[in-house]
Amino acid sequence: MAFPFRDEGPVGFAAPLPEAADLVVIGGGVIGVSAALFAARRGLSVVLLEKGRIAAEQSSRNWGWIRVQGRDLAEIPIALEAQGLWRDLDATCQGRLGTRTTGVTYLARTDAEMAAFEGWLAEARPLGVSSGMLDRTAMLRHLGYPRAAWQGALHTPTDMVGEPWQAVPELARLARAEGATLIERCAARGLDRQAGRVSGVITEAGRIKTGAVVLAGGAWSSLFLRRHGVDIPQLSVRSTALATQPLARVVDTAAVDDRLAFRPRADGGYTLAPSAFAELNLGPDALRHLRHYLPLAMSGEFDVHLRRPQPAHWPDAFSTPRHWSGAEQSPFERMRILDPGPNAKTLTEVTQRFGAQYPDLSRIEVQAAWGGMIDVMPDVVPVVDRVPDLPGLTVCTGMCGHGFGAGPGFGRVALDLATGGDPGHDLGRFRITRFDDGSVLRPGPNL
Repeated sequence: MAFPFRDEGPVGFAAPLPEAADLVVIGGGVIGVSAALFAARRGLSVVLLEKGRIAAEQSSRNWGWIRVQGRDLAEIPIALEAQGLWRDLDATCQGRLGTRTTGVTYLARTDAEMAAFEGWLAEARPLGVSSGMLDRTAMLRHLGYPRAAWQGALHTPTDMVGEPWQAVPELARLARAEGATLIERCAARGLDRQAGRVSGVITEAGRIKTGAVVLAGGAWSSLFLRRHGVDIPQLSVRSTALATQPLARVVDTAAVDDRLAFRPRADGGYTLAPSAFAELNLGPDALRHLRHYLPLAMSGEFDVHLRRPQPAHWPDAFSTPRHWSGAEQSPFERMRILDPGPNAKTLTEVTQRFGAQYPDLSRIEVQAAWGGMIDVMPDVVPVVDRVPDLPGLTVCTGMCGHGFGAGPGFGRVALDLATGGDPGHDLGRFRITRFDDGSVLRPGPNL
């Protein structure tokens, strides 16, 4: 079975481009779709522009975890809100989002890893998390007695999983049913400005007048911003994952150690992935922003492998234009869906590791495998902020692999930022100016 999102055939979301809207959302992933849905529920006229297909990039290529566990302390309140939103939205969609409360388990091989989990828990507990520590006996019982040398675990019983392939397109259909206009294969080429503030969006189908824009473009956000003179040190790394054919249900929780992540799927299989392995293809932005990432690289906490320069038409390829006019074809039209493909070697490794942990399983066969680009920031937390130099533009990007689970929460926050409302959370950690205002960057937890 091939990965289900491709740029072929008729689009699922089509509409004429309106002349004007109260809000325009750029990007059809979980955050953009959520922002559009909540805007429609508030009675706003909202248009979502997606250059390719809804959920075709990172929002469908992730592990499907909806977790609070292990998050940066500033993210926890938004992640908790998001879990409530996921439950409510799944009820509205009559279970079609595939969300389940399975818990999330972080597995420790060493005393140092157990101490790191305990340190996070001590700081996170006052924020209302349900997390707790499991000793080896409790951990083995919880995981169905795998054959592994883990010492113990951090476990959050209220954490959830969803089915990304199903969930985000279903949310998009809900948004459309509630009054949002969603348009696939309609790239936003740039912003129109009058008197120093946003006055519209230039698309490949024409101009739409608006005074409020949410940019939730994932791996493409920094390229869009750069065209308008806004520079953020966002890069993208490739990760790999796979879905197995249906197997015996030997474990019913999402779990991860330093090598392997796994979770049961609604179709009877499992999603497997290398837990920390990522690949960085070089490009101009990677070289320009090296200074921001050196402390993170020197820490040795992330298994990032440098690769050859980005292929043509990728966001940070050397040949990708950084400047174009609204009348020109943009890079977003040249690459409708960024589909980097999986790393074949890691596919073999993760299936072997999972099989070694659960040797009673029958042969593990791969149903589908894929690669996805994760938009990252040098301090491992996103940018969620109004852009000071472009009044009317709100950015929500750089989710560092955390976007699916917290997506509805960040979508609601982005909507309130864009419309002058109260986001309801302290967003100081996510401000866009932190990279050039002299602040010391403090990396989030690598858990």
